[in-house]
Amino acid sequence: MIDKFFMIRLLLTLVITYNSVANAFLLGDPLPSWNEGAAKSAILEFVSSTTDSSSKYFVPPEKRIATFDQDGTLWVEQPQVPQAVFVFNRIQELASKHPDWNKTQPFKSVLLGDNAAIAKFTKEDLEKIVMASHADMSVEEFKKLVKDWLAHAKNPHWNRPYIELVYQPMLELLALLRANGYRTYIVTGGGQAFVRVYSERVYGVPLEHVIGSALETQYKYNEQGEAVLMRAPELLINDNYAGKAEAIYLFTGSHPQAAFGNSTGDQQMLEYAQASKGMHLLMLIHHDDAEREFAYGADSKIGTFSKALMSEANQRGWHVVSMKKDWNKIFAFDK
Repeated sequence: MIDKFFMIRLLLTLVITYNSVANAFLLGDPLPSWNEGAAKSAILEFVSSTTDSSSKYFVPPEKRIATFDQDGTLWVEQPQVPQAVFVFNRIQELASKHPDWNKTQPFKSVLLGDNAAIAKFTKEDLEKIVMASHADMSVEEFKKLVKDWLAHAKNPHWNRPYIELVYQPMLELLALLRANGYRTYIVTGGGQAFVRVYSERVYGVPLEHVIGSALETQYKYNEQGEAVLMRAPELLINDNYAGKAEAIYLFTGSHPQAAFGNSTGDQQMLEYAQASKGMHLLMLIHHDDAEREFAYGADSKIGTFSKALMSEANQRGWHVVSMKKDWNKIFAFDK
Protein backbone atom coordinates (compact mmCIF):
# COMPACT_ATOMS: atom_id res chain seq x y z
CA MET A 1 0.00 0.00 0.00
CA ILE A 2 1.38 3.36 -1.03
CA ASP A 3 1.75 5.86 1.81
CA LYS A 4 -0.65 8.76 1.15
CA PHE A 5 1.81 11.31 2.50
CA PHE A 6 4.41 10.04 0.07
CA MET A 7 1.93 10.53 -2.77
CA ILE A 8 1.17 14.07 -1.62
CA ARG A 9 4.87 14.91 -1.48
CA LEU A 10 5.37 13.37 -4.93
CA LEU A 11 2.51 15.36 -6.43
CA LEU A 12 3.78 18.60 -4.88
CA THR A 13 7.25 17.90 -6.28
CA LEU A 14 5.85 17.31 -9.75
CA VAL A 15 3.78 20.50 -9.60
CA ILE A 16 6.73 22.58 -8.45
CA THR A 17 8.98 21.07 -11.10
CA TYR A 18 6.41 21.63 -13.82
CA ASN A 19 5.85 25.25 -12.81
CA SER A 20 9.59 25.92 -12.75
CA VAL A 21 10.10 24.47 -16.22
CA ALA A 22 7.00 26.20 -17.58
CA ASN A 23 8.04 29.55 -16.15
CA ALA A 24 11.53 29.20 -17.59
CA PHE A 25 10.03 28.37 -21.00
CA LEU A 26 7.54 31.23 -20.91
CA LEU A 27 10.03 33.77 -19.67
CA GLY A 28 12.69 32.93 -22.22
CA ASP A 29 15.39 35.54 -21.80
CA PRO A 30 14.66 37.21 -18.43
CA LEU A 31 16.88 40.17 -19.37
CA PRO A 32 15.93 41.04 -22.97
CA SER A 33 17.02 44.68 -22.65
CA TRP A 34 20.56 43.64 -21.69
CA ASN A 35 23.05 42.94 -24.45
CA GLU A 36 25.10 39.76 -24.24
CA GLY A 37 28.31 40.46 -22.37
CA ALA A 38 30.09 40.39 -19.03
CA ALA A 39 27.41 42.32 -17.11
CA LYS A 40 24.49 40.16 -18.23
CA SER A 41 26.49 36.97 -17.73
CA ALA A 42 27.43 38.05 -14.21
CA ILE A 43 23.78 38.61 -13.31
CA LEU A 44 22.64 35.23 -14.61
CA GLU A 45 25.56 33.41 -12.99
CA PHE A 46 24.92 35.11 -9.65
CA VAL A 47 21.23 34.22 -9.65
CA SER A 48 21.92 30.63 -10.69
CA SER A 49 24.74 30.06 -8.19
CA THR A 50 23.07 31.65 -5.16
CA THR A 51 19.73 29.89 -5.62
CA ASP A 52 21.03 26.39 -6.44
CA SER A 53 21.05 24.38 -3.22
CA SER A 54 23.91 22.24 -4.53
CA SER A 55 26.15 25.27 -5.14
CA LYS A 56 28.84 26.32 -2.70
CA TYR A 57 27.52 29.86 -3.13
CA PHE A 58 23.95 28.97 -2.17
CA VAL A 59 22.18 31.69 -0.19
CA PRO A 60 19.20 30.62 1.95
CA PRO A 61 15.98 32.41 0.93
CA GLU A 62 15.74 34.34 4.19
CA LYS A 63 19.14 35.93 3.52
CA ARG A 64 18.58 36.94 -0.08
CA ILE A 65 18.74 40.73 -0.08
CA ALA A 66 19.45 43.08 -2.98
CA THR A 67 19.69 46.86 -2.61
CA PHE A 68 19.25 49.49 -5.30
CA ASP A 69 19.98 53.19 -5.33
CA GLN A 70 17.21 55.07 -7.10
CA ASP A 71 18.28 58.35 -8.79
CA GLY A 72 20.50 57.51 -11.74
CA THR A 73 20.26 53.79 -11.02
CA LEU A 74 16.55 53.04 -11.42
CA TRP A 75 15.34 56.22 -13.11
CA VAL A 76 16.59 59.42 -14.71
CA GLU A 77 18.29 62.03 -12.51
CA GLN A 78 19.18 64.58 -15.20
CA PRO A 79 18.80 67.46 -15.86
CA GLN A 80 17.57 67.57 -12.24
CA VAL A 81 16.71 64.92 -9.68
CA PRO A 82 12.89 64.56 -9.68
CA GLN A 83 12.51 65.20 -5.97
CA ALA A 84 14.57 68.39 -6.31
CA VAL A 85 12.07 69.59 -8.92
CA PHE A 86 9.25 68.73 -6.48
CA VAL A 87 11.01 70.77 -3.77
CA PHE A 88 11.46 73.81 -6.03
CA ASN A 89 7.83 73.61 -7.16
CA ARG A 90 6.71 73.53 -3.54
CA ILE A 91 8.79 76.61 -2.69
CA GLN A 92 7.12 78.46 -5.58
CA GLU A 93 3.68 77.41 -4.32
CA LEU A 94 4.40 78.46 -0.73
CA ALA A 95 6.10 81.79 -1.61
CA SER A 96 2.94 83.89 -1.23
CA LYS A 97 2.79 82.89 2.45
CA HIS A 98 6.45 83.82 2.96
CA PRO A 99 7.14 87.23 1.37
CA ASP A 100 10.49 87.36 3.17
CA TRP A 101 11.74 84.56 0.90
CA ASN A 102 12.07 87.05 -1.97
CA LYS A 103 15.00 88.62 -0.10
CA THR A 104 16.32 85.57 1.76
CA GLN A 105 18.70 82.92 0.46
CA PRO A 106 18.48 80.15 -0.56
CA PHE A 107 14.77 80.77 -1.24
CA LYS A 108 15.45 83.85 -3.37
CA SER A 109 17.51 81.87 -5.87
CA VAL A 110 14.81 79.20 -6.15
CA LEU A 111 12.09 81.78 -6.73
CA LEU A 112 14.19 83.52 -9.38
CA GLY A 113 15.03 80.22 -11.06
CA ASP A 114 18.72 81.07 -10.76
CA ASN A 115 20.20 77.72 -11.79
CA ALA A 116 23.77 78.95 -11.44
CA ALA A 117 23.17 79.86 -7.80
CA ILE A 118 21.17 76.68 -7.16
CA ALA A 119 24.09 74.60 -8.46
CA LYS A 120 26.24 76.14 -5.71
CA PHE A 121 23.83 75.40 -2.86
CA THR A 122 25.50 74.01 0.23
CA LYS A 123 24.18 71.11 2.26
CA GLU A 124 22.72 73.64 4.70
CA ASP A 125 20.96 75.49 1.87
CA LEU A 126 19.36 72.29 0.65
CA GLU A 127 18.25 71.34 4.14
CA LYS A 128 16.52 74.72 4.55
CA ILE A 129 14.42 74.36 1.43
CA VAL A 130 13.64 70.70 2.12
CA MET A 131 12.44 71.48 5.65
CA ALA A 132 10.36 74.39 4.38
CA SER A 133 8.70 72.27 1.70
CA HIS A 134 8.45 68.87 3.41
CA ALA A 135 7.76 69.50 7.10
CA ASP A 136 4.96 70.83 9.32
CA MET A 137 2.27 68.63 7.80
CA SER A 138 0.89 65.17 8.44
CA VAL A 139 2.36 62.15 6.70
CA GLU A 140 -0.93 61.73 4.81
CA GLU A 141 -0.90 65.34 3.61
CA PHE A 142 2.62 64.91 2.30
CA LYS A 143 1.68 61.66 0.55
CA LYS A 144 -1.17 63.44 -1.26
CA LEU A 145 1.12 66.30 -2.31
CA VAL A 146 3.57 63.86 -3.90
CA LYS A 147 0.83 61.83 -5.57
CA ASP A 148 -0.77 64.96 -7.06
CA TRP A 149 2.60 66.28 -8.24
CA LEU A 150 3.54 63.02 -9.94
CA ALA A 151 0.23 63.04 -11.80
CA HIS A 152 1.26 66.06 -13.87
CA ALA A 153 5.03 66.60 -13.45
CA LYS A 154 7.18 65.88 -16.51
CA ASN A 155 10.88 65.74 -17.24
CA PRO A 156 11.58 68.69 -19.59
CA HIS A 157 14.12 66.76 -21.69
CA TRP A 158 11.64 64.08 -22.82
CA ASN A 159 8.37 65.85 -21.93
CA ARG A 160 7.26 62.64 -20.27
CA PRO A 161 6.09 61.87 -16.72
CA TYR A 162 8.95 61.00 -14.40
CA ILE A 163 7.45 57.60 -13.62
CA GLU A 164 7.82 56.67 -17.32
CA LEU A 165 11.55 57.42 -17.24
CA VAL A 166 12.45 54.23 -15.42
CA TYR A 167 15.25 52.10 -16.82
CA GLN A 168 13.74 49.01 -18.44
CA PRO A 169 16.89 46.87 -17.91
CA MET A 170 16.73 47.56 -14.18
CA LEU A 171 13.04 46.67 -14.01
CA GLU A 172 13.94 43.33 -15.59
CA LEU A 173 16.74 42.85 -13.07
CA LEU A 174 14.41 43.62 -10.15
CA ALA A 175 11.86 41.13 -11.47
CA LEU A 176 14.47 38.42 -12.02
CA LEU A 177 15.83 38.74 -8.50
CA ARG A 178 12.38 38.69 -6.93
CA ALA A 179 11.40 35.66 -9.02
CA ASN A 180 14.36 33.90 -7.42
CA GLY A 181 13.51 34.74 -3.83
CA TYR A 182 15.44 37.97 -3.38
CA ARG A 183 13.94 40.80 -1.38
CA THR A 184 14.63 43.99 -3.32
CA TYR A 185 15.18 47.23 -1.43
CA ILE A 186 15.44 50.79 -2.69
CA VAL A 187 18.19 52.57 -0.75
CA THR A 188 18.09 56.22 -1.74
CA GLY A 189 19.58 59.49 -0.63
CA GLY A 190 16.20 60.96 -1.54
CA GLY A 191 13.21 61.07 0.72
CA GLN A 192 11.86 57.78 2.00
CA ALA A 193 8.30 59.14 2.24
CA PHE A 194 8.55 60.58 -1.28
CA VAL A 195 9.62 57.28 -2.89
CA ARG A 196 7.12 55.20 -0.93
CA VAL A 197 4.28 56.94 -2.73
CA TYR A 198 5.11 55.20 -6.03
CA SER A 199 7.62 52.42 -5.30
CA GLU A 200 5.11 49.56 -5.50
CA ARG A 201 3.45 50.83 -8.67
CA VAL A 202 6.63 51.77 -10.53
CA TYR A 203 9.22 49.27 -9.31
CA GLY A 204 7.23 46.51 -7.66
CA VAL A 205 9.02 47.35 -4.41
CA PRO A 206 6.68 47.48 -1.38
CA LEU A 207 6.85 50.63 0.75
CA GLU A 208 8.36 48.73 3.68
CA HIS A 209 11.34 47.94 1.45
CA VAL A 210 12.11 51.60 0.79
CA ILE A 211 15.05 52.93 2.78
CA GLY A 212 15.75 56.63 2.40
CA SER A 213 16.47 59.93 4.07
CA ALA A 214 13.70 60.71 6.52
CA LEU A 215 12.40 63.48 8.73
CA GLU A 216 11.39 62.90 12.31
CA THR A 217 7.69 62.25 12.91
CA GLN A 218 5.70 63.30 15.94
CA TYR A 219 2.51 61.76 17.28
CA LYS A 220 -0.12 64.45 17.76
CA TYR A 221 -3.87 65.13 17.71
CA ASN A 222 -5.55 67.31 15.12
CA GLU A 223 -8.39 69.77 15.74
CA GLN A 224 -10.91 66.94 15.55
CA GLY A 225 -9.05 65.01 18.22
CA GLU A 226 -7.80 62.40 15.76
CA ALA A 227 -4.34 60.88 16.10
CA VAL A 228 -1.92 61.94 13.35
CA LEU A 229 1.77 61.65 12.60
CA MET A 230 3.28 65.05 11.83
CA ARG A 231 6.47 65.57 9.83
CA ALA A 232 8.87 67.60 11.97
CA PRO A 233 11.60 69.88 10.53
CA GLU A 234 14.38 67.65 11.88
CA LEU A 235 16.41 65.14 9.91
CA LEU A 236 16.17 61.62 11.33
CA ILE A 237 18.10 59.64 8.69
CA ASN A 238 20.60 60.93 6.12
CA ASP A 239 20.67 58.00 3.74
CA ASN A 240 23.68 58.83 1.60
CA TYR A 241 27.32 57.74 1.51
CA ALA A 242 28.06 55.86 4.77
CA GLY A 243 24.48 56.52 5.82
CA LYS A 244 23.32 53.97 3.25
CA ALA A 245 25.24 51.12 4.88
CA GLU A 246 24.07 52.22 8.32
CA ALA A 247 20.43 52.41 7.23
CA ILE A 248 20.56 49.02 5.50
CA TYR A 249 21.67 47.46 8.77
CA LEU A 250 19.04 49.45 10.69
CA PHE A 251 16.21 48.21 8.46
CA THR A 252 17.39 44.69 7.57
CA GLY A 253 19.95 43.73 10.20
CA SER A 254 22.05 42.13 7.49
CA HIS A 255 24.41 42.62 4.55
CA PRO A 256 22.94 42.54 1.04
CA GLN A 257 24.33 39.94 -1.35
CA ALA A 258 23.76 42.26 -4.29
CA ALA A 259 23.96 46.06 -4.53
CA PHE A 260 23.51 48.50 -7.39
CA GLY A 261 24.38 52.19 -7.65
CA ASN A 262 25.73 54.81 -10.02
CA SER A 263 27.66 57.41 -8.04
CA THR A 264 30.02 58.19 -5.19
CA GLY A 265 27.02 58.31 -2.88
CA ASP A 266 26.63 54.55 -3.35
CA GLN A 267 30.24 53.57 -2.66
CA GLN A 268 29.77 52.54 0.97
CA MET A 269 26.66 50.53 0.15
CA LEU A 270 28.65 48.35 -2.26
CA GLU A 271 31.56 48.09 0.18
CA TYR A 272 29.18 46.98 2.93
CA ALA A 273 27.67 44.32 0.69
CA GLN A 274 31.10 43.00 -0.28
CA ALA A 275 32.14 42.79 3.38
CA SER A 276 29.89 39.76 3.83
CA LYS A 277 30.80 36.18 2.99
CA GLY A 278 29.82 34.38 -0.18
CA MET A 279 29.15 35.42 -3.74
CA HIS A 280 28.19 39.01 -4.54
CA LEU A 281 26.75 40.94 -7.44
CA LEU A 282 27.98 44.54 -7.27
CA MET A 283 27.28 46.95 -10.11
CA LEU A 284 27.61 50.64 -10.94
CA ILE A 285 25.59 52.13 -13.79
CA HIS A 286 27.77 54.35 -15.97
CA HIS A 287 25.94 57.10 -17.84
CA ASP A 288 27.87 57.16 -21.10
CA ASP A 289 25.06 57.37 -23.65
CA ALA A 290 24.56 60.99 -24.70
CA GLU A 291 22.38 59.99 -27.65
CA ARG A 292 19.73 57.98 -25.79
CA GLU A 293 20.06 59.52 -22.32
CA PHE A 294 22.94 61.59 -20.91
CA ALA A 295 26.70 61.22 -20.67
CA TYR A 296 28.17 62.36 -17.36
CA GLY A 297 30.51 61.19 -14.66
CA ALA A 298 33.43 62.65 -12.71
CA ASP A 299 32.64 66.31 -13.45
CA SER A 300 28.89 66.16 -12.89
CA LYS A 301 27.30 67.84 -9.88
CA ILE A 302 24.48 65.30 -10.13
CA GLY A 303 25.32 61.60 -9.92
CA THR A 304 29.07 62.14 -9.68
CA PHE A 305 31.00 59.04 -10.77
CA SER A 306 34.47 60.06 -9.62
CA LYS A 307 37.75 58.71 -10.94
CA ALA A 308 38.42 57.37 -7.46
CA LEU A 309 35.18 55.38 -7.56
CA MET A 310 36.05 53.97 -10.97
CA SER A 311 39.45 52.95 -9.63
CA GLU A 312 37.90 51.25 -6.60
CA ALA A 313 35.41 49.44 -8.84
CA ASN A 314 38.26 48.06 -10.94
CA GLN A 315 40.27 47.03 -7.90
CA ARG A 316 37.36 45.34 -6.14
CA GLY A 317 35.97 43.62 -9.20
CA TRP A 318 32.71 45.57 -9.30
CA HIS A 319 30.92 45.56 -12.63
CA VAL A 320 30.66 48.96 -14.33
CA VAL A 321 27.60 48.77 -16.58
CA SER A 322 27.84 50.85 -19.74
CA MET A 323 24.41 52.15 -20.69
CA LYS A 324 25.68 52.54 -24.24
CA LYS A 325 27.16 49.06 -24.64
CA ASP A 326 25.26 46.87 -22.18
CA TRP A 327 21.69 48.07 -22.72
CA ASN A 328 19.89 47.69 -26.05
CA LYS A 329 16.90 49.51 -24.59
CA ILE A 330 16.83 52.19 -21.91
CA PHE A 331 13.12 52.92 -21.46
CA ALA A 332 10.03 50.79 -22.03
CA PHE A 333 8.91 53.16 -24.80
CA ASP A 334 12.15 52.79 -26.76
CA LYS A 335 11.82 51.01 -30.09
